[in-house]
Amino acid sequence: MSRIYLDDASSSPVLPEVIEALRDLPDGNPSSLHAEGRLARAALDRARDMAARDLGADRTEISFTGSGTEAVNLALFGAARRLSKRGVVVTWAAEHQSVLGAVRRLQSEGHAVQVLEVDRTALADHDSIPQGAALVSISLANNEVGTIQPVAAIIARAHELGALVHLDACAGPRWIPVPDGPDLVSLSGHKLGAGRGGILFVRDGVKIDPLLYGGPQEWGRRGGREDVAAATAVAMALATCLRERDSRTRIAARQAATLRALLIEMGGVPTGADARLPNFATCAFHERRGEDMLLALDLAGIAASSGSACASGSLDPSHVLLAMGLTLEEALGSLRLTTGYATTDDEVSRANEIIRSALSLSPLGRGLG
Repeated sequence: MSRIYLDDASSSPVLPEVIEALRDLPDGNPSSLHAEGRLARAALDRARDMAARDLGADRTEISFTGSGTEAVNLALFGAARRLSKRGVVVTWAAEHQSVLGAVRRLQSEGHAVQVLEVDRTALADHDSIPQGAALVSISLANNEVGTIQPVAAIIARAHELGALVHLDACAGPRWIPVPDGPDLVSLSGHKLGAGRGGILFVRDGVKIDPLLYGGPQEWGRRGGREDVAAATAVAMALATCLRERDSRTRIAARQAATLRALLIEMGGVPTGADARLPNFATCAFHERRGEDMLLALDLAGIAASSGSACASGSLDPSHVLLAMGLTLEEALGSLRLTTGYATTDDEVSRANEIIRSALSLSPLGRGLG
């Protein structure tokens, strides 16, 4: 039997529409004046116009990056360095490592930084944003447990304090809309089904410093030859997600509910908020290890995760689960199953039997209570 992929939150399989869009793309340099360069420029312009349309933005507000992590770093370093250490850079302890890593680096450069706590469900509190905040970074949804953040309230509070808002939308746009209001928005191609690339939205009038210096590409925000294929892929993936979001969300919610019920039956306790991304089935197990469960499932033909793929290979527990108040033992026993656009009901049915068999080979967890 074919393998079953239940790790969409780590990386979404490349969409057929993206594969088709990449056929016969010109390979010239978009900055060149010859015919090949003009063809490449036209393809890049089409991708930018498509992304701008789908994000409700002006084309000059869209910059293509190499990845979601680069988009996050460009937003945070670019905005914070332009602020010249005025005010506090604020984020929350359960944010993605690309955010926390950038914030730690900014702190080492002398920027004032405040990392706020989240509650037991990974939810951020807009009332905790301090006076003096100059740049606030929040995710659209938590990438490990799927908790959807109160983005509108956070944007309103931050703007009331005069702060810029960066929205890390790398997780979520396949399932929920990117809201209006943030000053900077980062998106990841491989989590949209593009396999590559990223997008940074920069609201008109907001100035950021580049990470990569060189030519004037991407409105002066990112020097270097533009990757036409990556831009085309991420723009097409975003367009496909917006077109299919509603129907796919209904299917994913049903599939994830089936998987979540099974994990609870096997001794797991759900993690995250009730308001979560529809494709998430995440649980923590007592007296189990996430690595052991993942290995058992992998050998049985299922790809799953115990948290963010950015922490793979590490023996450390999930910083997200620890920030939520789970014990070390609980955090080490996490399992994340996430469905995607290509997941079928038949695969979920087969996965149910495989998971029940694989997890029954070791002692059942006692839960967290």
